[in-house]
Amino acid sequence: MNLALFLVCLLLMSINLIWMIFFTPMVPLQEWAQKIFYLHVPIAWSGFLAYFIVMLSGIMYLVKKDLKYDRIGYAAAEIGTIFTMLVLITGPIWATPIWGQPWVWEPRLVTTLVLFLIYVGYFILRNVGLYRQRVALICAIIGIIAFLDIPIIFASVNFWAAEIQSHPQLGMDKQPSGILNPFLFSLLSFTVLMFLMLSLKIAVLKKQDIEDRYV
Repeated sequence: MNLALFLVCLLLMSINLIWMIFFTPMVPLQEWAQKIFYLHVPIAWSGFLAYFIVMLSGIMYLVKKDLKYDRIGYAAAEIGTIFTMLVLITGPIWATPIWGQPWVWEPRLVTTLVLFLIYVGYFILRNVGLYRQRVALICAIIGIIAFLDIPIIFASVNFWAAEIQSHPQLGMDKQPSGILNPFLFSLLSFTVLMFLMLSLKIAVLKKQDIEDRYV
């Protein structure tokens, strides 16, 4: 199963990169920097999807007290945090030619940074030496609460006055022709990549639990 998913993912990502680099239109004033869009937004989507899985797994753990849900949540949290870190890296690259600087303290950037920092704390907690079930319980609660920041991230550009926010809006109807199809393909490619990473990480965590005699 993992091999088949890996091969599918490899094919999709290869096509995605070729399409993005060679066959997507240049946007005036942004030039090559705009191509980060095909990475930045799909990575953000995949990271938030991973955090959604963390939230669902946390709820299931609170209900079932089954460590398999903790493994799923832990794996998804790690992947979501990697992707969120990439969002915070690719965003400034894309923003520099638009804003004239890599970072501005506007709502969507700040709320995304807050989400990343919450999960930094999540992983610190995972390594403080508490016994397994207690860590699983606390991390399930954190994962559920942390997910509340994601709707805030999406809505943040509407929460604050326009003069203090300048994050670009998606508005695909306003984008040049030739952008929508490669964008959707990139969304698919990164979603498949996220699920591949998730399945591999869950397998590693399950092996660790077996070695530590947890079920």
